[in-house]
Amino acid sequence: MIINIVLGLIVLLTVWLAVSAVRVVNQVERGVVFRFGKAQREVRPPGITLLIPVVDRMKKVNIQIVTMPVPTQEGITRDNVSVQVDAVAYFRVVEPLRAAIAVQDYLFAIEQVAQTSLRSIIGKSDLDDLLSNREQLNKGLALMIDSPALGWGIHIDRVEIKDVHLPEGMKRSIARQAEAERERRARVITADGEFQAAQKLSDAAAIMTDAPGALQLRLLQTVVEVAAEKTSTLVMPLPVELLRFFERSARGGPAADTANSPERQTEERSAVETAGSPERQTEEQPAVTDAATPELAPPGPSFERSAAKNGVSRAT
Repeated sequence: MIINIVLGLIVLLTVWLAVSAVRVVNQVERGVVFRFGKAQREVRPPGITLLIPVVDRMKKVNIQIVTMPVPTQEGITRDNVSVQVDAVAYFRVVEPLRAAIAVQDYLFAIEQVAQTSLRSIIGKSDLDDLLSNREQLNKGLALMIDSPALGWGIHIDRVEIKDVHLPEGMKRSIARQAEAERERRARVITADGEFQAAQKLSDAAAIMTDAPGALQLRLLQTVVEVAAEKTSTLVMPLPVELLRFFERSARGGPAADTANSPERQTEERSAVETAGSPERQTEEQPAVTDAATPELAPPGPSFERSAAKNGVSRAT
């Protein structure tokens, strides 16, 4: 009876040792074996692996990419703006042996390094870089975290800055700046449109000056466009030539037309030019002088006889 009990215990112990000696490593894991507390250099691959009972102890290390959110960090940028920035880090274990023996808890270690690196990036960057130049900041942040992580057998795939929380006053300032920039662009575009329109109108005016009929055709085209609207009242302007015809008729009919004819105007212009020429003025000036100031004749014999007859001496 006692022998049977002992044999049963031996069988149970053998089965337990056999079961404990067989381990299964998943595809996403790698096994690090410690034999009598000393890590073995050989990393166990996925599948069934055998261990020495009571002697070997295996630690499984996950080699999948880990997504770790970095808590919000508050800092002051290089241009003295207080901001709050949060990020997310993606990393994976590339050397399970180092991750198992070089650091106690590599997840906690990576989290702390990410927080300190994020604070350092905030202090070295301007606000504009945090808002618009995030790609370079992400690369710099990943490099800062990857430097110590390489010694732990961990590779940082990428680090992304998720959000930047700004003070309310800074948000209003940025909004005013954006609004002013949009207003400037709108004014520039409007001025450019006015300039181009003025150039086109100037070209059109030059063409219509060379071809007067084009102005009349344009007027008729405008009238047609306005007449297409049934709710519009059409006011037809009179041509300028018709107004001039009525004006000439009111001044005197044919006589006025004859007086205003080109031949009459040419004759009057020639007479005015002839009267105002220097030769004409030279010929007319002596006649005017003789008529205005007659020349006095010197005293002669007749004057003397007249003086003697009247009893007036020449001496007097």
